[in-house]
Amino acid sequence: MVQITGTTKLLGVIGDPIAHSLSPVIHNAAIATLDLDYVYLPFPIISANLPNAIAGFEAISLVGFSVTIPHKKAIMPLLAEIDKIATAVGAVNTVWRTSKGWRGSNTDVAGFISPLLNLHDWSQVTPVILGNGGAARAVVYGCYELGCPEIHVCGRNKQNLREFKESWARSPVSDRLIVRDWEELDTLLPQTTLLVNTTPLGMHPNEEQLPLSLEQIDRLSPQAIAYDLIYTPRPTKFLKEAQMRGLTTIDGLEMLVQQGAAALKIWLQRDTVPVDVMRSALESYLKIA
Repeated sequence: MVQITGTTKLLGVIGDPIAHSLSPVIHNAAIATLDLDYVYLPFPIISANLPNAIAGFEAISLVGFSVTIPHKKAIMPLLAEIDKIATAVGAVNTVWRTSKGWRGSNTDVAGFISPLLNLHDWSQVTPVILGNGGAARAVVYGCYELGCPEIHVCGRNKQNLREFKESWARSPVSDRLIVRDWEELDTLLPQTTLLVNTTPLGMHPNEEQLPLSLEQIDRLSPQAIAYDLIYTPRPTKFLKEAQMRGLTTIDGLEMLVQQGAAALKIWLQRDTVPVDVMRSALESYLKIA
């Protein structure tokens, strides 16, 4: 149990709504294990109050904070510095104090990459990403960082796909990014060894929905990794179907834990944090251990 005193240093997460956030669960578990005089708190901040909130955090010497919906883009003009990852993704999810002011990054990229690092020679892999929303942006940049030679993004709305492609125009990612109509999936699926679902299809309470048809899942290579950013339910119906076909599966819980661990390393200026403790705390909280 974290003990709060007059010397306790503050961390937190901002969003609207914020009551559902799982970040306090994982961060406070790590803080307790490390026996540090810190506490991580949820702060409900509406959009109209965002500038005042950032000024207030400065006034109370908040060490750092996480950023979730709807502030990931809106916060960017309010920061003194934004690193290259957040700039490329176009969203900030982690902020910390520096001598120059607030600095922002996006640890969703590190969270996505972490369970993949030792699984393949990624210079030989062409991933297929389902969806072209905000979550897809972190996945695209993660695949770029892994060294994938081409990155295929599939969506149902042609206009949204064009805008997604154009949004990367000033980034080196643009040379590797190929947007595809949903109708092209049948051709792409047998050729990939990494399929990532960034859509909400299959998320609670719509647990019977699938991002792909059963026939399309059948088209995946037996060597493919099926990666679903959703973590409730666990596993999703999509990952259950992939497991039944012998595919390697990864869910969004690991990405959530790893992005949190990456942020905590920044705030505490540590090379390591107790990732196993963070994962166990989250699994226990979700009653999925």
